[in-house]
Amino acid sequence: QVQLVESGGGLVQAGDSLRLSCAASGRTFSNYAMAWFRQAPGKEREFVATISRNGKNTYYPDSVKGRFTISRDNAKNMVYLRMHSLEPEDTAVYYCAADPGTLFPRSRASSYDFWGQGTQVTVSS
Repeated sequence: QVQLVESGGGLVQAGDSLRLSCAASGRTFSNYAMAWFRQAPGKEREFVATISRNGKNTYYPDSVKGRFTISRDNAKNMVYLRMHSLEPEDTAVYYCAADPGTLFPRSRASSYDFWGQGTQVTVSS
C-alpha cells in the first residue's frame, strides 16, 4: 500500500505556471512508477505524465508535451508536476497515481493501483 496526497492546485490565468506536488507514504516509494492524470467535468480521466522508478525516464501525451514536466525526489517521497503556459483546457482535477508494475511507460489509468484524492486546477481565460 502507498498513500498519496496531492497539493498545489488553484486558480490561475491563462499563460501562468503552476507546480503540483504529491507526497507519498507507506511502501518504498522508489518501487513505483508515478504518474499524473486529470479529469475535467463530464470527461474521462486523462493521462498527463509518467516517470520511471529511478526518475530517468518520462513520458507525456502530445497535449502537454513541452508545457508540463514531471519529476520526482525519491529521498523525499515526492513527485511533482510543473505546468507552464496553462490553458483553460487544462482545467481539471489532477490526480497522482502509483504503479508497482515493471512495464514503462503506462498511460492507462487501470494500470495504476494507488491514487490520491486529487487537487483542482482552474485556468481562467
